[in-house]
Amino acid sequence: MYTLDTNAIIYYLKGDAKTVAIFRDIFNGGVPIYISVITELELFSFSELSAKEIENIDNLLKTVMIIPIDSRVARTAGFVRRRYKLKVPDSIIASTSMLTGTTLITRNIDDFKKIPALPLLKI
Repeated sequence: MYTLDTNAIIYYLKGDAKTVAIFRDIFNGGVPIYISVITELELFSFSELSAKEIENIDNLLKTVMIIPIDSRVARTAGFVRRRYKLKVPDSIIASTSMLTGTTLITRNIDDFKKIPALPLLKI
């Protein structure tokens, strides 16, 4: 089971060979894949998205479970932010991974490595 960080999805959508290979294995593995609603927000927030890029994001999002920010996520993210000094979006993504009991796939290991309860997979 995995949670995808925003940057991992961006590298996948841009066709980064290493990321595409990892994602292919994960998507074919039949395991649950999650993202935070913050990742959805971040993916659609780039100012110059083309219609094709929006379609590609939409298609990818159809294959994952999007976790909303509820009270549990908010409180866990607050703790993570306070304890490990992460930015709000990163603390929400980390707490999503922690609460779903998944490994976080990210390119930014340094952002998350200080959280001992958070398994990481670097792409």
